Amino acid sequence: MSSTDARPAHPDQHDPAQMPALRFMRVALHAMFYALLVVGCVGGGVAAWSLGVALGVAYAVGGRFARQGGGGPDASRTPMLAWLGLITLLWLALAAVSPSAGYVAFPLYFLYLHLLPPRWSLPAVVLVTGVVIAAQSGTSGGLTAAKVIGPCAGAAVAVLTAYGYAGLYRESRRRQALIDDLVRTRDELAATQREAGRLAERQRLAREIHDTLAQGLSSIVLLARSAESALPSTVAGGPAGERVREIGATASANLAEARRFVAALTPPPLQDATLAEALRRVTAGFGPTPEVAFHLDGEPYPLPVEAEVALLRLTQEALANVRRHAQARRAAVTLAYLDDQVTLDVFDDGVGFAADAVPDPGSVPDAVDGRPRFGLHGMRERIAELGGSLTIESSPGEGTAVAVALPLTALDAPQSPAPPLPAPAP
Repeated sequence: MSSTDARPAHPDQHDPAQMPALRFMRVALHAMFYALLVVGCVGGGVAAWSLGVALGVAYAVGGRFARQGGGGPDASRTPMLAWLGLITLLWLALAAVSPSAGYVAFPLYFLYLHLLPPRWSLPAVVLVTGVVIAAQSGTSGGLTAAKVIGPCAGAAVAVLTAYGYAGLYRESRRRQALIDDLVRTRDELAATQREAGRLAERQRLAREIHDTLAQGLSSIVLLARSAESALPSTVAGGPAGERVREIGATASANLAEARRFVAALTPPPLQDATLAEALRRVTAGFGPTPEVAFHLDGEPYPLPVEAEVALLRLTQEALANVRRHAQARRAAVTLAYLDDQVTLDVFDDGVGFAADAVPDPGSVPDAVDGRPRFGLHGMRERIAELGGSLTIESSPGEGTAVAVALPLTALDAPQSPAPPLPAPAP
């Protein structure tokens, strides 16, 4: 058992030691100290009361050590050790004057167990117990079995209680860590969903502008050119021809503006690159640890914008999880264009996890095996909306593979490049 197992760490803003049960135990310990101190001073005369007052004041002044524990470097522990030594010396002097004050050792046991590592605290408890027995042997009746068993039983109870407190504190810290992870996961999931909704709306607007306004303006440009070429030369140089040319120029300018809107609404990595090029850029800029390789299989063909964006975001999310959780040395991203579907595989050689513990698509995201799963839920939903499937294969120590398949029948993707919009008139 390490030195930190028997005492809490330094408190923070979510210190489990502030839980009502633990706070009550601490208050009860302090109350017991002062109650036994008063009982021990009764009948001891002026010397006993003087030493008792000094001990009580010293205990109250150094109470912050009892709240914070004894962790940290040696320099920060020096004041705590000095205070604990002063308390011990005052108690020894008081026990020598008034043997009944020996029972103040019971709350002192908790201080030793709380502030000192086991290699020091347990011997200290044994020595203090011996002092109590020696003090009781000087009282009327001499040394009896009861005077030996009582202090030993009190020391045993203190040790068991202190270790029980340490276990309760560790459990409280684990629960607080789970709560913090859950809150952080909820916030990240909400942010991811907001970002997904924003991107989906941008993509919808881009499609609407491309399919309606841009196509209509393109048709107007073609019609204006056709009308201008069909006009007789005598008319083309007159007001009618001028109006036709103005119609074409205005439509051409608005067509260029519509194209700028579509470009602005498209995710930056896909604005001037194909999906394969965008994924190659993402993997190349991922960093040296882990090493990420990109592979392209098959001949690329156009996909709907929402499908390309989903595959790009999924790759970014999967690689982010590799960096945060996998402890991998290498990872690989493979994009394959097949006859009937597009597949994307992200593999890493990291620590892996129990794949059967990943929540179902309809369940609430949670933390499994110490690794957050908030990204998997969003990835599954995005792929499912496109009619595809997402599969996760992993086992502890064997790495992780995330596989996505998007059938072309669900995407209704064209098999040949779509003709570009006509260029605007000069």
